[in-house]
Amino acid sequence: MYLRNAWYVAASENEIGDGLFPTTLLSEPVVLFRKADGQIKALEDACPHRKLPLSMGRLDGDQVECGYHGLTFDSEGTCTRAPTSARIPARAKVHSYPLQVRYGLVWLWMGDPALADPASLCEVPEWGDPLWGLSCGASMTVPCNYLYMTDNLLDPSHVAWVHQSSFGNAACASEPVTVTETANGVIVSRWMRNVEVAPFYAQFVTFAGPCDRLQHYEVQFPCQAIIKAVFTPAGTGHDDAPMHEEVFLMNSYNFMTPVDAHTTRYYWFQMRNFDPDNEAVSRRFDEDVQHAFAEDRAVLAAVHKGMLNPRTAPINLPSDAGPIKFRRELARRIALQSAEDRHASESLIASTAT
Repeated sequence: MYLRNAWYVAASENEIGDGLFPTTLLSEPVVLFRKADGQIKALEDACPHRKLPLSMGRLDGDQVECGYHGLTFDSEGTCTRAPTSARIPARAKVHSYPLQVRYGLVWLWMGDPALADPASLCEVPEWGDPLWGLSCGASMTVPCNYLYMTDNLLDPSHVAWVHQSSFGNAACASEPVTVTETANGVIVSRWMRNVEVAPFYAQFVTFAGPCDRLQHYEVQFPCQAIIKAVFTPAGTGHDDAPMHEEVFLMNSYNFMTPVDAHTTRYYWFQMRNFDPDNEAVSRRFDEDVQHAFAEDRAVLAAVHKGMLNPRTAPINLPSDAGPIKFRRELARRIALQSAEDRHASESLIASTAT
């Protein structure tokens, strides 16, 4: 089950070229394409005649022609041509998805189009700020359910074992975390005082010696995460006081798109408060982060496989407090949405029967 009234990343903007781009979100096949003016559109990837994927057809100007019998649809999903029929059938239409392009990503609204509000998209306040550097990141297909990824992104402790050569070190193993529920998600955070700088970050911090380190792991409904890393000289880490002049800040934005119950596409980028125009630094970020996320991918693929048919029921640890709160609230929101959908359907049936 998914929270459908939400924005999900369908593709990177640069993936959409001159042809048809098929993809799948929330088990729904979708085809994306560019109009002649460069605007990107998204339609249900199924002709209403025999459900052949429209992506097996061709792009004819700003319209999509089915490769089976030539039914042609404009960018809003309206059938404009039915060559084998004397008239265009009334039901010859396909769903058009509300779409936004932001942060170099293509976002689709997967629920009720009337509720699609661009203002509800994830906010990236550093985007476009000349003082912040951008590592554009990449995308990755992970063979696991998306909820195992939200679990992982609400668990700072896992870096002590999964990312020993990059994000983690011994300090990450047992320091208690604070779990905070917000209006749109869950935050798990902790300060670690007077600790060694972890390997990935050590190549970038400008101060010497131990640090105070903040791990801020925030996942917003339904499945997007903001990971904030703060490294500052030992004794200078505070939530409310001004930051030290040599503070290292990295904000990582992570977007999980469920393909189906067993597969997730993962998109990300990082913002940093130093060397904004240094391409070598950006490349190093991209390479090292890709390597670390590949470590996550291997673990999560194995977790998904193990959870499909466990011999005994899985247990929870204290470090699972954040993921458990997130899952419970997300399940509540999905159930509420399902109840609202059923009520709307029943009301429609009643109105057409009278």
